[in-house]
Amino acid sequence: MKNSNPIVFVDRRTGEKVTESVMGDGALRFAYETLLGRTLWPVLFGSRLVSAFMGRRYDSPRSRKDIQKLASIPGCCPDEAEKPISDYASFNEFFTRRLKPGARPLGDGFTSPADGRLMLYLDADVDTPFPLKGAKKSLRNVFAPSGALPAESGRYDVAVVRLAPVDYHRFHFPCDCTTDAPALVVPGEYHSVNPIALARRPDVYADNERQIVRCRASFGDLWMVDVGAFGVGTIVQTYSGAAHRKGDEKGYFKFGGSTVVLVAKSGAVKFDADIVSNSSAGLETRVLCGERIGVALV
Repeated sequence: MKNSNPIVFVDRRTGEKVTESVMGDGALRFAYETLLGRTLWPVLFGSRLVSAFMGRRYDSPRSRKDIQKLASIPGCCPDEAEKPISDYASFNEFFTRRLKPGARPLGDGFTSPADGRLMLYLDADVDTPFPLKGAKKSLRNVFAPSGALPAESGRYDVAVVRLAPVDYHRFHFPCDCTTDAPALVVPGEYHSVNPIALARRPDVYADNERQIVRCRASFGDLWMVDVGAFGVGTIVQTYSGAAHRKGDEKGYFKFGGSTVVLVAKSGAVKFDADIVSNSSAGLETRVLCGERIGVALV
């Protein structure tokens, strides 16, 4: 199927616009851009069964043959993995790989929780929909029915870090903080988070399964919302204890594109100017885990 609407983001290191290589591009376009595909949504995305089945498939040793397919896609950097490709027993073991020491230097300030494409939605109230183009769901919907909704009054900044299959799929705390409860699990659907899907279903961040953790930082509360997606059989929280240092691992996603959403009081974090500018132009910015994306204002 011809890619008539390429996905473009800004590579922060070069400042250039880059066309994203999408794993399963044809299948995504069938599911979201054809009438037959959309009629199958209840089967494909309305139940955990399909994603759980895919999760088991990619945990199987027989899935090792798919590792090289992923490793060959532009943007995947197998040389950063802590082990050679041949040492991984399954596709998911490679997909959730840790990296070599020093592969993601920890920057100063407030840092990205994951590798991904970052979009900001600034100065929103709890009823402002995001993504803004065509979305109907808001922070109120993202947090419902978990009981973790931020205060009804006030404004919030939302940072959406969208991971692609080629990315490092572990996510980390972006600042020093404490947590006082396990992640709240909010059941939901399993739509893709790829822009191909978002164009047809822009409410997925509020409709997909998600896990919510409130972090208490020097600048106030920060909510981390880990969003599942099609093919994500599991979101695994690996953190323990109450105190966390910036850069500590929080968890990982198994196979599938996934997203980490950060929510803080508006102005609590001064995001870097290039990311703000790109977001204002409707463009995501490619960032790496541990890279500075702003400065927290104490």
